Amino acid sequence: MGSRRQGLLIVPGLAVLLAGFLIPSVIMLLAPPGVTTGEVLARLGRMLTDPFDLTIIGRTIGLGLIVTVLCLTLGFPLAYLLARSRSRWAGLLLALAIFPLLLSNVVRTFGWLVILGSNGVIGQALTALGLVEDAPQLLYTPVAIVLGLTQLFMPLAIIATYSAVAQVPAGLDEAARGLGAGRARTFWDVVVPLSWPGVVVAATLVFAGSITAYTTPYLLGGSRQRMLSTQLYSYSTATLDWAAASATALIMTVLVFAVSGFSTLAGRRGATT
Repeated sequence: MGSRRQGLLIVPGLAVLLAGFLIPSVIMLLAPPGVTTGEVLARLGRMLTDPFDLTIIGRTIGLGLIVTVLCLTLGFPLAYLLARSRSRWAGLLLALAIFPLLLSNVVRTFGWLVILGSNGVIGQALTALGLVEDAPQLLYTPVAIVLGLTQLFMPLAIIATYSAVAQVPAGLDEAARGLGAGRARTFWDVVVPLSWPGVVVAATLVFAGSITAYTTPYLLGGSRQRMLSTQLYSYSTATLDWAAASATALIMTVLVFAVSGFSTLAGRRGATT
């Protein structure tokens, strides 16, 4: 009787989820207003064979992977140091590391516009040092998108890996060093395997966020470096091609579910080894 009552408690939440999210999402993906499911699937087939669309898909996946690797490479060691720190300022440092999450994505991206522009800090520094005659245009390049997305999702990587490292007893590090392992070997052979679930979660969050982000690729990449998110916006606002918009959204959804499934398998394998 008690379990049945507990089960009834989740019914309102499931109803809201179905009516407010799942059902509208499926309708917009497969049958948007004025478009049939067959037209969406036909447009999807053309996108998967069109070199222009394949370039956008490849750029989205490639930049997402690069951002994921950078966030893990930079964020995981920082999370490890914060989790193992005995300083009284460790909590403050952790708060500073994740503080950018409290700022708007637009504000953080506009900061890169100031830095990467032809009259920005980097361009003026290069010309002042005499390294170049004319300041390079770093905006609207893949490098600008990678920098912006890395800054955007670094706090997520730090949070996910920090919670995983914090659950690994610090005594295991000391035991490994007592057996002759150096700091690097202790990190790779002890900390990383035991923190693997957190690493997988961080990679999933960063990759899924990178391939679906819109503001940063739009402001830093412009029309020269289109990604699936900016192309979806163009289809749904400029050309009003709802079949193409639904097909693009379907590709993004499949990519997110694919990386989620892959990360689940990777997490299970890491837990069993």
